[in-house]
Amino acid sequence: MDAVRVDKWLWAARFFRTRGTATAAVLGGRVLLNDIRVKPSKEVRANDKLEVQVGQTRWTVVVRALAEKRGPAAAAAALYEETPESVAQREERALQRRLAAPLGADLGERPTKRDRRRLDALRKANRRPPRS
Repeated sequence: MDAVRVDKWLWAARFFRTRGTATAAVLGGRVLLNDIRVKPSKEVRANDKLEVQVGQTRWTVVVRALAEKRGPAAAAAALYEETPESVAQREERALQRRLAAPLGADLGERPTKRDRRRLDALRKANRRPPRS
């Protein structure tokens, strides 16, 4: 075997849970083969460069082996080699996500019943009187 469909390879390498999602990602332009947008039927060969985006995560990998069937995770990891630049970028983005404040962190803790009543009273006092 010297070539495999790109969607099959992505599924076998465990970048996507199903072959259908791998196909959708390729059609959606989230997978580039040698810096070119391709169709799911495009064949991938050894030493090809793939850029894969899954959610917010982006991998740049070099294909080392081919597989048409999905196997264990250890076998899937042997199908590709991630570039050092890609590893550095993924780690940096992961660090940024960990350090970023979660949504709503600036609001403080959840208000108690007493706090809610005080907030309601404050809002009511700050309302503008109706125009006449």
